[in-house]
Amino acid sequence: MWIADGWKDYEVLDTSSGEKLERWADYILVRPDPQVIWETPHNAPEWKKKNGHYHRSNKGGGQWEFFNLPEQWQVTYDLKHLPERKNTLRFNLKPFSFKHTGLFPEQAVNWDWCSGKIAAAKEKNPDREIKVLNLFAYTGGATVACAKAGAAVTHVDASKGMVNWAKENAYESGLAKAPIRYLVDDCVKFVEREIRRGNHYDAIIMDPPSYGRGPKGEIWKIEEAIHPLIKLCVKLLSPNPLFFLINSYTTGLAPAVLTYMLATELKEFDGHVDSQEIGLPVTSNGLVLPCGASGRWEAK
Repeated sequence: MWIADGWKDYEVLDTSSGEKLERWADYILVRPDPQVIWETPHNAPEWKKKNGHYHRSNKGGGQWEFFNLPEQWQVTYDLKHLPERKNTLRFNLKPFSFKHTGLFPEQAVNWDWCSGKIAAAKEKNPDREIKVLNLFAYTGGATVACAKAGAAVTHVDASKGMVNWAKENAYESGLAKAPIRYLVDDCVKFVEREIRRGNHYDAIIMDPPSYGRGPKGEIWKIEEAIHPLIKLCVKLLSPNPLFFLINSYTTGLAPAVLTYMLATELKEFDGHVDSQEIGLPVTSNGLVLPCGASGRWEAK
């Protein structure tokens, strides 16, 4: 398992009864988590000091209950493989629909990996331009991590609100003038157009939802759509690509499934695949909360 253990501004304090107790900088949140099927004593004192609690509804969805929580605040994350004072990412957070805060902290383990690959390639060849395509890019965690390492990033998401949020995070991270191209678009249709244009990328990142809709109502179901999209994306890779990363929160897409798809579709390139669960350490007991899986192809 790959564990996102580099956080200072975030931690999972405890988990029990379908919920996780989290610290986001100075604020304590309680949010649902479908992986938490166990019931353990609520011994951590922060259960009684929460600033926000998202309550699930039996009819689907749910709503926030707030206790002295600001409308917006920030957390920072220091990338492991970049020089100090040049490695800090800064994210704006705010509670919004369906329990989210605008950040998936377990993805820090992938931010470190991607930025480390880019930084190593730039050190080997400082003049090399490294182009990264980030699909389903959300609020830009991977985008700012790659840009910090020196890559030119194309950031694609179907939600205008998420793309604007990503721009805010890039600005807060000191990347206002970085070569980042932001696009509000359906990811599959964008890839198809890029193929027709003859554009290529040295690295591709995708973090698709289990289910979603594009800006014009296009339906996305990950089990049906992920393999065709991988096949399309391979056509966008440059002759000597650096990496291809897929993240999935869908329990049906086990790490071995991700490995199989990546190894099959990238067999023409000289590289290897590794896929693992990703997780977050839990402070109260030293265990790890599973948070989905990631598949990584990288050049040899």
